[in-house]
Amino acid sequence: MTATVTMLPDASRYILRGDPSAFSGYGVRLPTEACRAATNGVLSALWLGPDEWLLLLPEGQALPLDAMASVVDVSDRQVAIEVRGEYAAEALNAFNALDLHIDAFPVGMCTRTLFGKAEIVLWRTALETFRIEVWRSFAPYVLGCLAEATREYA
Repeated sequence: MTATVTMLPDASRYILRGDPSAFSGYGVRLPTEACRAATNGVLSALWLGPDEWLLLLPEGQALPLDAMASVVDVSDRQVAIEVRGEYAAEALNAFNALDLHIDAFPVGMCTRTLFGKAEIVLWRTALETFRIEVWRSFAPYVLGCLAEATREYA
């Protein structure tokens, strides 16, 4: 029985708003289906709304700004936390009411949600792995909640 929590390396993060067809040069097709993510191994695009995406790149990698859209660098605003293991979904459900069963929240699904009192973006990156994007100021709170939730699965 395991559920582990790990801080992920810093990343470059951008919020994009606009028509998805304007972003064809980024190397990944922006998902247009609600609550989905797409990745090419380097660049990941998470659907946050009908015309809004969170783009994740390795730290220091700049986003080419050749599209006619709103692009905001939010790299310093957020951090990433990974929750992994056989009981990762159960640990997350200690502070979040989403149905995280694989049938209801499959690999590639992402959504904005609450974790306790903190707003997060939750992304299932593999069968037993979730990535949390959270504002830096809320990270200690989320990590504390996760420490409590994973105690019985350590």
